[in-house]
Amino acid sequence: MEKTSGGIKIITLNRKASFNYFLSDFLECGIALSGTEIKSLRAHGCSLNDAYVVFKGNTPQIINMHINPYSHGNIFNKDPLRARDLLMHKKEIRWFKEQIKSGGYTIVPTKVYFKKGLAKVEIALARGKKLYDKRETIKKRDAQREIDKALKRK
Repeated sequence: MEKTSGGIKIITLNRKASFNYFLSDFLECGIALSGTEIKSLRAHGCSLNDAYVVFKGNTPQIINMHINPYSHGNIFNKDPLRARDLLMHKKEIRWFKEQIKSGGYTIVPTKVYFKKGLAKVEIALARGKKLYDKRETIKKRDAQREIDKALKRK
C-alpha cells in the first residue's frame, strides 16, 4: 500500500481515466461496502478499469468497480461487479447531476484509498478526449521521459 501524507493509503488508481478524459472538479466520496469487501480492499483486491458513476434517482452509484471476493468470505462474499452506493451531500449530488445534464460530461472514479481507516473514492467530472488529444498526451509524456533521461545522464 502506498502511504501519502495525512494518513492516506492508496489502494488503486485509474490511470486510464486521465488518458481518455479531461478531468476536472475532483470530489472525495465515501462508499457503502460490506465487511468482506473492506477486507478485500485491505488486501489490494480492487480495479477501476471501465468504472463510472450513474444516478439511480438521487443516489449516485459506482458501476463496474471490481472488488475481488475475499478469500475467507465464503457465503458472505458479494458479487464483485455489483453497483455500490456513493456517499455524497445533496448539494454535491445536485451539482453533479446538473453538469451531466448540460451534456458532454460523465463522472469517473480516479482512485480508491483509505483515509483514517475509512474507504474513500475520488471521483472527477470528465469530458472525453478526441484521438488527436490522446496523441498530444503521448507526445508530452515521451518528451518528458527524454528530458528525465538526459538529466539523469549528466
